[in-house]
Formats: sequence, structure tokens, C-alpha cells
Amino acid sequence: MKLIRTCREVTALALRAEDEALPLGDRLAVMLHLPICKACTRFKAQLGLMRAASQQWRRYSETLGETASED
Repeated sequence: MKLIRTCREVTALALRAEDEALPLGDRLAVMLHLPICKACTRFKAQLGLMRAASQQWRRYSETLGETASED
């Protein structure tokens, strides 16, 4: 198990974590990398922002669809 990962590996893991639960070793590797890398920390924050924005858009479009079907 390799705990020290490159930025490329950490960003791939962060993207994968959006879709599935990561194994413990991968989660540890990400947690060890983030405190020492501002770029990956920023990337992970951007992923969170994109997730929140898409959830908000989904809620908005569902509400819009309900309103249109009532007319």
C-alpha cells in the first residue's frame, strides 16, 4: 500500500470518491496528501462546490418541472 501519492493520483482518487467509497488505504493517502498540497486541496474544494451546484440545479429544475405541469 503506497501512502505517498502524486497530485495526479490524488485528483483521480478524489474524482473516484465522488462515485464510490474508497478503500481505507486510498482515503488515508488522500488525507496525508491534502495538508501538504494547496492545489489538491483547492481541487477537492472545487469538487464540493460543483457537487453542491449540481444538486441545487437538480432541485431547481424539478421545481420548475412541477410548476410547468401544473399549468
